[in-house]
Amino acid sequence: EFDEAKDKLLMGRERRSMIISEEEKRNTAYHEAGHTLVAKLIPGTDPIHKVSIIPRGMALGLTQQLPIDERHTYSREYLINNIAVLMGGRAAEEIVLHHQTTGAGNDIERATEIARKMVCEWGMSEKLGPLTFGKKEEHIFLGKEMAQRRDFSEVIAEEIDSEIKRIVTENYERAKKLLEANNVILHKLAGALLEKEILDGA
Repeated sequence: EFDEAKDKLLMGRERRSMIISEEEKRNTAYHEAGHTLVAKLIPGTDPIHKVSIIPRGMALGLTQQLPIDERHTYSREYLINNIAVLMGGRAAEEIVLHHQTTGAGNDIERATEIARKMVCEWGMSEKLGPLTFGKKEEHIFLGKEMAQRRDFSEVIAEEIDSEIKRIVTENYERAKKLLEANNVILHKLAGALLEKEILDGA
């Protein structure tokens, strides 16, 4: 009961009454299996706590990772690995189902945002070096909205775009290669999810 209460707070209420087709359920199972397997195969990622294909909130399924220790700073390697895990869902869809779904929308948004912060805020781009790009300004009279002022040239803007794209696409390909090399486990994991609907870390 404590576990269920925690999941409800962290991930939203289960929507078991939601009608989902078998095809959509299969899509979700492979998508979540993709995240899970990539997280398991890459050393140093946060451990998998739970994987579910029962809809919660706006999501049709979810993979929950919980860190062992409380983190206050993140290494470049940790962030790169995180992007690969986020791209694991889309990679699994393409490998097994040979199509793309909107289910990866939030994952792609989060992966792109991490890559953007790595390049523009945390100086973690080998190409652009230890610099920040885009000063944040507070507009006090607009309810303290944060606006970003561009303080770099068009050439740098293009380099930033290309670096963000490179980081995300490289990790998408990395996730794809890991899943292709472990195709049998991917099928078994998705099959177990379709059968049980919820798997815990163990």
